[in-house]
Amino acid sequence: MSADPKNPLIVQSDKTLLLDIHAEQAEAARSAIMPFAELEKSPEHIHTYRITPLSLWNAASAGLSAEHIVNALETWTRYPIPQGVARGFSDTMERYGKIRLIAAGGAASDSELLLVSDDAAIKAEIAASKNLGKYLTQTEEGFSLRLVDRGSVKRELIKLGWPLKDEAPLRDGEPLAVRLRSATLSGAVFTVRDYQKEAVRAVLGDGAPGSGYGVVALPCGAGKTIAGIQLMAELNTNTLILTANTAAVHQWIAELLDKTELTNDQIAEYTSDSKRTAPVTVATYQILTWRADKNADFPHFILFRARAWGLIIYDEAHLLPAPVFRVTAELQAVRRLGLTATLVREDHEEDAVFSLVGPKRYDMPWKDLEAKGWIAEALCMEIRVKLPKELKIPYAVASTREKYRIASENPLKETIVRQLVELHAEERILVIGQYVQQLEGIARLLKAPGVTGKTPAAERERVYAAFRSGEVKIIVVSKVANFAIDLPDASMLIQVSGSFGSRQEEAQRLGRILRPKKRNSLFYTLVSRYTVEEEFAANRQKFLAEQGYKYSIQQWE
Repeated sequence: MSADPKNPLIVQSDKTLLLDIHAEQAEAARSAIMPFAELEKSPEHIHTYRITPLSLWNAASAGLSAEHIVNALETWTRYPIPQGVARGFSDTMERYGKIRLIAAGGAASDSELLLVSDDAAIKAEIAASKNLGKYLTQTEEGFSLRLVDRGSVKRELIKLGWPLKDEAPLRDGEPLAVRLRSATLSGAVFTVRDYQKEAVRAVLGDGAPGSGYGVVALPCGAGKTIAGIQLMAELNTNTLILTANTAAVHQWIAELLDKTELTNDQIAEYTSDSKRTAPVTVATYQILTWRADKNADFPHFILFRARAWGLIIYDEAHLLPAPVFRVTAELQAVRRLGLTATLVREDHEEDAVFSLVGPKRYDMPWKDLEAKGWIAEALCMEIRVKLPKELKIPYAVASTREKYRIASENPLKETIVRQLVELHAEERILVIGQYVQQLEGIARLLKAPGVTGKTPAAERERVYAAFRSGEVKIIVVSKVANFAIDLPDASMLIQVSGSFGSRQEEAQRLGRILRPKKRNSLFYTLVSRYTVEEEFAANRQKFLAEQGYKYSIQQWE
């Protein structure tokens, strides 16, 4: 299908790809380019993808070749591919692996590693780098470095455009038998799905140097936790699990007890409420990054050295806080798994996740899992509502940040929320937003329980439990519910406001309603018309388009 005018893809010399979403084969073309291209724009008719160095390095680390990428483009391109584009792919991808990290002396060393390259120009560039000079000592074979500087060197090299191939040995942790149950505690049959096993195999590789670490991208509701548990069962070692909040800690512990033969005394919670360690310890990013003031040390970093960990799982890896980068840089000898629904980071530190946790090893498209029935089909709709007359002048003279807040807290949204709830009385509904005062007003209007950052952890758990049991059918939640909240029966979400243009937030919120169910899930976003909120909503919707979801826009009068 080379250079066929009916094809959906236009390849441009600046490495952007234009996808005509109305073309017959648009969906197949989108699936073909996703492993090596990142979505940038998604208006109504043409979506723009860009091939970046990081997207190509991820493709290279997953075993894709420049030839594979060119073949995919030639299969779906509408016009001849511009000269030089294919050569650029090869040049960029070949950078991955030009520099290798190995054990000093060719065997495991207790203190040193060796950075090697066959390219004299690359070695000269490394030697000339002041930032790398802090960590490296030039030797006859290459550059020696301390074990604890392994991650820091990776980060500096990727900033120079050289993604390091880490072939140094990984350290085995303290052994721990992790056996999976054949049935859960409730008696339901438990099996690990094929794609979850594939994800674990992709991370483990063949067990040779250069394997045993990386990121798995799976949709919310697709069982990322089970993939993590499967890896634990493969490695049978002490495991540290880091996640987004205390509710997620409790869910991990519940899943471990339900799906494995681990006992209560083998699993510990390390949070603001409890600071115990065990062979399997589950902690929050928040507790790790707490310190008395901005100049103080991080006292809870000792958790990383509290035991002989053989595996560290970074749940919601796209949220990995920058302060944790420092410690993660020292933990490169430990097997590492990053779990995420999207690798988008609002601070654009995706390369840090690549270098410190590992490259993306496995990515299952959301729509593929939907087609197989593993996650629910979602119908996405944006409802645009006018700004009340009395708010137009205050909006006009406000700062950009205040404009966003005025648009987000548009009081007419409460009317729409009430109408949507009445229209979908049979659904299990989450109303989610950014601003506490707005959410408290909606909770009163709907006579529904609310959960915000001010809600004590025990009360949050009680509300979530009431929703799971069916005691309540509507809950109003702030962004504390974005991450790792297990509400499997939620079938409809009304988003009244969001964190500016956060695509990662859109991913997490959509994921709240994607557990498999008998009918379609409904995802509504309320946006104030002719305001900055429209611009931010467009950025969030890039995520929906990237995953193959179509969304409709309706005006509310």
